[in-house]
Amino acid sequence: METRELNPSRQITLILLAFLVTIPGMVLKLTTEHPNSTLAAVLYGVAIVGAAFMISWAAEIIQLDVGGGLALAILALIAVLPEYAVDFVLTAEAGREFAATGAAETFGPLALANMTGANQLLIGFGWPLVIILGTWRVRRTGARPEMAEMATPTTVNLARTQSVDIAYLAIASVYGMTLFLKDTLSLIDSVVLVGIYIAYMIRLSGATPGDPHLVGPSAYIGAMPKGRRRFINYTLFVLSAVVIISVAEAFAESLIELGQEIGVSEFLLLKWLAPFASEAPELLIASLFAWRLAARTGIGALISSKVNQWTLLVGTLPIVFAIFAGQLHGLPLNEVQRDELWVTATQSVFAVAIIASRSISIKEALAMFGLFLVQLAESWLAEVGVISEEIAATARIGVGVMFLLAATWVLRKDYRIFARSIRDGFRAPWFELEAAEEHV
Repeated sequence: METRELNPSRQITLILLAFLVTIPGMVLKLTTEHPNSTLAAVLYGVAIVGAAFMISWAAEIIQLDVGGGLALAILALIAVLPEYAVDFVLTAEAGREFAATGAAETFGPLALANMTGANQLLIGFGWPLVIILGTWRVRRTGARPEMAEMATPTTVNLARTQSVDIAYLAIASVYGMTLFLKDTLSLIDSVVLVGIYIAYMIRLSGATPGDPHLVGPSAYIGAMPKGRRRFINYTLFVLSAVVIISVAEAFAESLIELGQEIGVSEFLLLKWLAPFASEAPELLIASLFAWRLAARTGIGALISSKVNQWTLLVGTLPIVFAIFAGQLHGLPLNEVQRDELWVTATQSVFAVAIIASRSISIKEALAMFGLFLVQLAESWLAEVGVISEEIAATARIGVGVMFLLAATWVLRKDYRIFARSIRDGFRAPWFELEAAEEHV
């Protein structure tokens, strides 16, 4: 295990702080039946952030017991459980609404808004953040590529073993391009998407255990004797799970109420604000990897997160909806939701094109971030009434077209490498992929 800059008092302080910030939200949940919506949104949101930090540290420590890419995938899955919790709450409400009225016009759009917002945030903001920070650190420190996971002052290079992530994200993205054409997210979509994720995890299980990079509190706990380490790790899991399960529904409800009170659409709050709260720890941890000259590990975690969010998260929403609707009916999609799925799917295709060469440059990161800012601008301008909903819908379609054109431009020169990455991802033996990294 590799650890860096361990300062026990600092790490203990961070762990206690993450726990302490969950307490006000839990107290509010247990003692106040109808809290002020602003106060509730803040306290519940902060509680989710604190719990998400704890669960992220616990997920990192799992790498000591589960090796290779599978550990990174488990880390990525567990780190986004707060996002799953919020989305499942909204989807369950959509199911209840459908059972009562035969439609899901209120909560259905909110469930999709939260899911698409999380996916768009991850690629549009998270990936560029890690690439820009990682390359800047290489320039600032003058580190040689072999000391910075082969990163250079302009590019973060992926390992050949990460072809597995590229291949499965590619197939999920291809299927994702069909979702905006449908009237519902159906149980058939669930079978396909969850099946892709299961195949992905099975493929990763063949990797050889490695020596993980641990930073901050996870490094401090990871350096403890096995028995104590596992006890603290399981405790973090239990505490964070209790908090997330307890306040996720209240957090979603408070955001909806807050939007109604201040005149901001709950759709916008759940698309952008809620994902920032639930994904902040994951983005911070990936950024810490980049800061410590391990940008490849950081971006690897975010790529794996994208795989599980675009397969397992999307795939489980129709299941949750069907359970609470009490019938085998898909999650209904309206025009706005289909537009959002279009943008999310095309962004995913662009992301695959970017990593097709097994490298991400600063220019490519800035392109991702620039298109993300266009998405934010469209949402805000429509919200404040500067542009009509019709123009906003056209803008969303236009952004999707820009993603596809950009993907085509990138792949024009990288398609041969992409083809090899697909072959490696699905078929190459792990010993072959890992041997390639030993000779770098």
